Amino acid sequence: MNKGLIGIQMSTIKKKVDELGAYETLRACAEMGYHCMEVSQIPMTKENVSGMKKACDEYGIKIAANTASLDLLKTEFDKVVDDCKALDTNMVRIGMLPFPCMGSREKAIDFVKQADEMAERLGEHGIDLYYHNHHVEFVKYDGQYLLDIIKDNTRKMGFELDIHWIHRGGENPVEFINKYAGRIRLLHLKDYRIAQIQVSEDDFDIKKVMSQFYNLVEFAEVGEGNLPVKECIEAGLAGGSKYFLIEQDDTYGRDPFESLKISRDNLISMGYRDWFNL
Repeated sequence: MNKGLIGIQMSTIKKKVDELGAYETLRACAEMGYHCMEVSQIPMTKENVSGMKKACDEYGIKIAANTASLDLLKTEFDKVVDDCKALDTNMVRIGMLPFPCMGSREKAIDFVKQADEMAERLGEHGIDLYYHNHHVEFVKYDGQYLLDIIKDNTRKMGFELDIHWIHRGGENPVEFINKYAGRIRLLHLKDYRIAQIQVSEDDFDIKKVMSQFYNLVEFAEVGEGNLPVKECIEAGLAGGSKYFLIEQDDTYGRDPFESLKISRDNLISMGYRDWFNL
């Protein structure tokens, strides 16, 4: 059976790393059944890299990718490559478009051309470079999405698509994943839900209600939201994705480990039990 590997985007558990350390955090994740990680928003200190490597060796965890900005790749290229080798990964991902490039087609194109050159340089070390989207790339220039412009102006750099941000950008994530087939090896499983509005007849405040009304979108545990997660996974697999990373930007007071258990159980119910093992 052709299958991928389900893992955790470590931004979801960054506070756990701060609290427990990298080794103990990954150990806890492995005990939950997760054996794949994508490193993001974790300081790449000697201690953290060593702790992640130890956990990977002892608990059979695969590091799908590390994260680095283009600026970091320019200034600390050797360190990024060394971290990839230490953690036995051949992928680096750029987490987002730099803020100064947002709102400018020309600046965005200049950025991606530099990123594509960096992808070629990383390729000399056996490392592939990927770009992760948000909703801002669904702004249109002359009728074309910025994300499509980025794709059309790159040759070496691949893409890590995020199903939540595609949906928030106004597109069907399944159709968009199909459109990018052959350019993806990483897919973010991030669900999307509308929160329940809270209205009190005894203490009614129209300003508070309208504030809620316009801010009801939430990040959800996988399978607890509105997105067709199973169809997204199958489209990703068909399009070349190997790693399927659970990410939840905000758990709204719930312990991140509890959220990850909910996502795990829902994915197992969808038929992906075997996708949690190497």
